[in-house]
Amino acid sequence: MVHATANGTSRKRLTVGMVGGGRSAFIGAVHRLAMRLDDQIALVAGALSSDPENAAASAAEIGIAPERSYADYRAMAKAEAARPDGIEAVVIVTPNHLHAPIATAFLEAGIDVICDKPLSTTLAEAEALVTLTKAKKRRFVVTLNNTGYAMVRQAREMVAAGALGRIVSVHGAYMQDWLTQPIDAQGQKQAEWRTDPARAGQSAVLADIGVHAFNLASFISGFEAEAVSADLFTAVPGRRLDDNAHVLVRWMGGAHGTILASQTSPGHYNDLSVRIYGEKAGLEWSGTRPEELRFSPYGEETRTLVRGGNGSTAEARRVSRMPAAHPEGYIEAFANFYRDAADIIRAHRSGEVVDTARVAQVPDVVDGARGVKFVAAAVESNAAGGVWIAARFE
Repeated sequence: MVHATANGTSRKRLTVGMVGGGRSAFIGAVHRLAMRLDDQIALVAGALSSDPENAAASAAEIGIAPERSYADYRAMAKAEAARPDGIEAVVIVTPNHLHAPIATAFLEAGIDVICDKPLSTTLAEAEALVTLTKAKKRRFVVTLNNTGYAMVRQAREMVAAGALGRIVSVHGAYMQDWLTQPIDAQGQKQAEWRTDPARAGQSAVLADIGVHAFNLASFISGFEAEAVSADLFTAVPGRRLDDNAHVLVRWMGGAHGTILASQTSPGHYNDLSVRIYGEKAGLEWSGTRPEELRFSPYGEETRTLVRGGNGSTAEARRVSRMPAAHPEGYIEAFANFYRDAADIIRAHRSGEVVDTARVAQVPDVVDGARGVKFVAAAVESNAAGGVWIAARFE
């Protein structure tokens, strides 16, 4: 059983539609589970598949009314914008190459956007989305959702408070093993599109998981990337895009570090981690034990901080929801992301003053663009033999 944490609100649910995420998809169901936990979001419309029959069947399966099931996202944006009860935000869970055109259609219709990562497959698209979001005065959040873990929030606050002193190095890693064999060549749907340059973009491993490691390292440290030197390679012969990335990073402010991403590392099912070291102490967090944060003051015994335990910050306590080591605890971050995103979008749409500290906890279109810039710079560096390439999104 999943143990949700109520926030005591009686506010009207945020109404959303979803593009992608039909019956044969993977990530859409995860998004729907996360948005249901706090009962603050109502999914009322969708273009769940480009196949009309599958779109209709998928909508019926999850309780979307037939008249609000669409076979085309453009028709959905137009129709929902014209309805007096139209959706307030769209959730985009399609392959990467469709993120930018779908987001553009809904922004143009005056609808806020919740988009899966990466923001887009090209830097030009990312820049255009940032510009359009500002021009339309809309909220645009990107599901770099690992920022929602309680102990990640705790780590960010500890770094900002100076618990580590001057930061020397910042490292992020995301290791998986699901692409160790050539399952993409064997027709496995998720593997097939994620290694296709036309749909995934310039890099497979960085666009899929590397952006998570990069964003989380940046989120906790508070640093933007200044420049990168990258080595991208493909471990599986014949694969169309890279499945491993070793990236050196120079962070703004003088710290150095690395971003590692691999999808061919046996023994690592879904292993995301961040390590930050300063002149006074070090912090280590791993998604394999998300309820814990390892804090090591120089010259002292290492302390393991546990979510909800002594030393937890107010923000960590606010977003703690799962019992320690609960087998369903993985959904904590995604649920927190959706709860905060719903609050931010509702407040913005109603003209309320938005808590800037709360907004900063949720990755937005600029954070998404920074991830796209990181991927583009790493690809350029790799093509040039590992030379240093500017990576800051201006």
